[in-house]
Amino acid sequence: MVEEQLIPRGIYDPATLAAMGTVPRHLFVEDAMQARAYGDYPLPIGSGQTISQPFIVALMTQALDLQGYEQVLEIGTGSGYQAAILSQICERIYTIERIDSLVGRARKIFDRLHYHNIVSRIDDGTIGWPDKSPFDAILVTAGGPKIPQPLIEQLGDPGRLVIPVGNQLVQELQLLEKKDGEISTRTIEQVRFVNLIGTHGWQN
Repeated sequence: MVEEQLIPRGIYDPATLAAMGTVPRHLFVEDAMQARAYGDYPLPIGSGQTISQPFIVALMTQALDLQGYEQVLEIGTGSGYQAAILSQICERIYTIERIDSLVGRARKIFDRLHYHNIVSRIDDGTIGWPDKSPFDAILVTAGGPKIPQPLIEQLGDPGRLVIPVGNQLVQELQLLEKKDGEISTRTIEQVRFVNLIGTHGWQN
């Protein structure tokens, strides 16, 4: 996966590549899907959600430019795979999911793998996690119509936020950077994610 899918497509960050080569992706999909876990495509995980293809996970992780000391917020735990990747690179990862069955399954995998720097909760991710902010980095694993204002406010300075923004069929993966009180955004890639549901996202 790392040698054939990630490096040839521009994933160069050593920490990202190491995490992608270490975390057992097959544990984060259902048993019937395990033989396909390392393929270059997303897979269903139940409840209308998916685990993103390895390249997109790596691309979003690399865009955060983590150095190892960061407090990171993830919106959309899903399978737990993205949080597991981030846990190998940052100091602590806070992850929010609105579907309780997904949180329960992911938590069991985190415990099995001894990933003890992941803190999870069930909530509306679009309002963030105010009492744990500011965050050095924020990653959103679902596509919304705009960047939720609470997440911008909870991002530290300096800080990086990666989120898919667009309509419900296709989005642009955007990187928002906050530095010295200034905010800039740029597009990284065209993507397609499940809907970001919540107060500051799409309505269910």
